[in-house]
Amino acid sequence: MDGTEGSGGQPGPAERSHRSSVSSVGARAAADVLVYLADDSVVPLAVENLPALSAQELHRAVREVLQLPDVALEAFALWLVSPLLEVQLKPKHQPYKLGRQWPELLLRFTDAPDDDVAMDEPSLQFRRNVFFPKRRELQIQDEEVLRLLYEEAKGNVLTARYPCDPEDCEALGALVCRVQLGPYQPGQPAACALREKLDSFLPAHLCKRGHGLFAALRGRGAKAATGEQGLLDAYRQVKEAVGSEREATLGTHYRAYVLRCHELPFYGCAFFHGEIDKPAQGFLHRGGRKPVTVAISLEGVHVIDHREKHVLLGLRFQELSWDHTSPEEEEPVLWLEFDGDSEGTPVNRLLRIYSKQAELMSSLIEYCIELNQAAEPAAPQESAPGPRSAPSPSQPPAQRPKLRRQGSVVCSRIQHLSTIDYVEDGKGIKRVKPKRTTSFFSRQLSMGQGSYTVVQPTDGVEQD
Repeated sequence: MDGTEGSGGQPGPAERSHRSSVSSVGARAAADVLVYLADDSVVPLAVENLPALSAQELHRAVREVLQLPDVALEAFALWLVSPLLEVQLKPKHQPYKLGRQWPELLLRFTDAPDDDVAMDEPSLQFRRNVFFPKRRELQIQDEEVLRLLYEEAKGNVLTARYPCDPEDCEALGALVCRVQLGPYQPGQPAACALREKLDSFLPAHLCKRGHGLFAALRGRGAKAATGEQGLLDAYRQVKEAVGSEREATLGTHYRAYVLRCHELPFYGCAFFHGEIDKPAQGFLHRGGRKPVTVAISLEGVHVIDHREKHVLLGLRFQELSWDHTSPEEEEPVLWLEFDGDSEGTPVNRLLRIYSKQAELMSSLIEYCIELNQAAEPAAPQESAPGPRSAPSPSQPPAQRPKLRRQGSVVCSRIQHLSTIDYVEDGKGIKRVKPKRTTSFFSRQLSMGQGSYTVVQPTDGVEQD
């Protein structure tokens, strides 16, 4: 299943969507299907022969109701989502059948207790396609498509699924203010409006009121201000489009929000739940495990500490090797290998991620690499000289350094990881890009072409 992900350890859209779309609908001649959008609105569909209906057919029906252009076919996908598991569907998948198989999928790919499995039921959602390149988003002009991308990105920012620095939260929140409250006008009671709806503009951890850290930060001056004052200052600075009527529409601000999110290295990722070893601490060298979220996209892999709301490790595909192991009597593990330094000696580092979704993550990494390799021959043509093609691939990288500030939440924190370090034959490791010359694993960026291995349900689960 493409883009299968688990969200067990991180609040996100799944926690707002614990409702039925397809799995409890009887197999009758005609049935209503509810498809949820990123803003929690619903698209009701009247369909024939629901059990045999494919995701592609439902996708087309949603596009017709919303009157979306052809680009929506690639930009969005249908997902089955619950608080325990999130699955991006292939066009050929049959949502009704997968809904019926949901308990078996939960037992295989999550650690949820039996009672939770019995009560869990997925909803059908229309969300961004994990495999849609960010550079293609730069070419989108349709306002409704931009609004759907904006709403999904906003939800991920507000729930801290996308960790952001306070400065970026304020800039993004200011764009939300512009969309919801209109242009900033001096003298209007904007501060009151922001205070009443602060959690609509900023993540919860930046909405603390009264005393403590929030008040202390707010009192340090304009540069360090967060919360109400920082948001208000950023709101004042939102630029209004000048020109044609089309440029003055909300689409301008939807696009600005999405482009700002492009600077986040985990934008558009599929998210998985796992655990990593904590570094040994104290006299008894106690460690334990830390819950993490693993974010995988076309660009690489990020391991995120959701509780602390920052990145622990970020790797592009050319910087890592990987594999997964699933011993019968032990936990499944996704292994990530990358170059490091130990007291001045170049070493290879192994990070062990415990997760029942290790095989799914490994398959997704492999498929993303294959897509990138297939797209490489077309890259020179896309970046050929010309007023329209040149800015597309270069714009996000040009913006990204803005996030490389000291202590940024998007920077890796290797010191917080417990890794296995080694040097082959006692010799230093020399990297020859894009291929890693020495690796504990054989699965690397330079791997040969293959197919994305679909993880099939366990025996007894219906096949589509």
